[in-house]
Amino acid sequence: MTAADTALPLAGVRVVEFASFVAGPSSGMALAQLGAEVIRVDPVGGNADYRRWPLSTRTGGSLYWNSLNRGKKSVELNLRTEDGRDLLLALATAPGPDAGIVVDNAVGRNWFSYDALAARRADVIAVRVEGRADGSAAVDYTVNGGSGVASLTGPADSDRPVNHVLPAWDLLCGQEVVTAVLASLRRRDRTGRGAHVQIALSDVAMAAVADLGWYSEAAERGARARHGNHLYGSFGTDFAASDGGRVMIVALTPRQWAAIGAATGTSEVLAALEKSLHADFSSDEDRYTHREVIEAVLRPWFAARTTVEVQEALTAAGVLWGPYRTTADVVAGFARDPSAEPVLSALDQPGIGEVVSASAPARWDEAYSGTSPAAALGHDTDDVLSEVLGLRPAQLARLRDAGVIGGPR
Repeated sequence: MTAADTALPLAGVRVVEFASFVAGPSSGMALAQLGAEVIRVDPVGGNADYRRWPLSTRTGGSLYWNSLNRGKKSVELNLRTEDGRDLLLALATAPGPDAGIVVDNAVGRNWFSYDALAARRADVIAVRVEGRADGSAAVDYTVNGGSGVASLTGPADSDRPVNHVLPAWDLLCGQEVVTAVLASLRRRDRTGRGAHVQIALSDVAMAAVADLGWYSEAAERGARARHGNHLYGSFGTDFAASDGGRVMIVALTPRQWAAIGAATGTSEVLAALEKSLHADFSSDEDRYTHREVIEAVLRPWFAARTTVEVQEALTAAGVLWGPYRTTADVVAGFARDPSAEPVLSALDQPGIGEVVSASAPARWDEAYSGTSPAAALGHDTDDVLSEVLGLRPAQLARLRDAGVIGGPR
């Protein structure tokens, strides 16, 4: 452990992660970025997500897997065998005040139930990700449709549901897991009690939408109409510059609204429009109600200027705005000026080469966490089993010869 590692808030905490896809692994990565020792356990040959797209065009390795497993130790166990299962249970319940913490999505594996874990360590902290609270399967893309969000997304002239690309519920679920781990550890430190926590992905989505007031709105008014790229409840939309570049502008406050008029030279026109409509454009409600006519007033100004000219004018006037970029644009900008996106960093990922990686978003003492590569599948099997469980070289050799453990010797 380096000096930088010990300065992080979770230094010394050990978490065993037995999970696949996004929610569980993203929580393990977040805990690792906070300084925890995170041991990811995979079946020999890798879990179902080991070859998940996107794949590297250079080596064929999974960019997805290697990105979500950065900073973790990797252990391979043959979980079809009793010995392999016993080793996983032993790792998850190993002694120590900062150990005995496990994150999994092993629904339906009775041998890895909370009761099985608690039988070995009464104060174990076990946090399980589920699809639905009834135990049935669900993933981000099925949950999103059922939440109602896909029916709010997309162009106003279409009635087809639009799936989002970002697995937002998975990522939010991962942070719920982090919260549960830290809260459970805090309680165990104070009371000695372990924890049995279950977090259903569908519950994460439903609770988030309810917390935004969207279900209450539907109960009062019915389903909300689609608005394309218009911001709901105030004024905000995208505009195209003369060279095809696009920007999003938003006005959430009277000052931000005034800045739009100042930047575009339309303050007087907008004031006359406001008067003729008997509206109050200092209010969210009236800016939203008349969003399309406001957009029509502003559009010619954007269309007559290049993207650079638009951006410079909006910035000078203090408009709240942001560019539209492709992921390729972001990578190209990062290559030109890495300081423009300081949370990103270039990382040499063994087995793939240089990749675009990231620190944890939280800055501790004004510094980013830095980033580290993902270990090769099974890379740490011998070291972890030796250090945590005290297995000797001869025992490891027998387990490997029997097909119970994987990874390099």
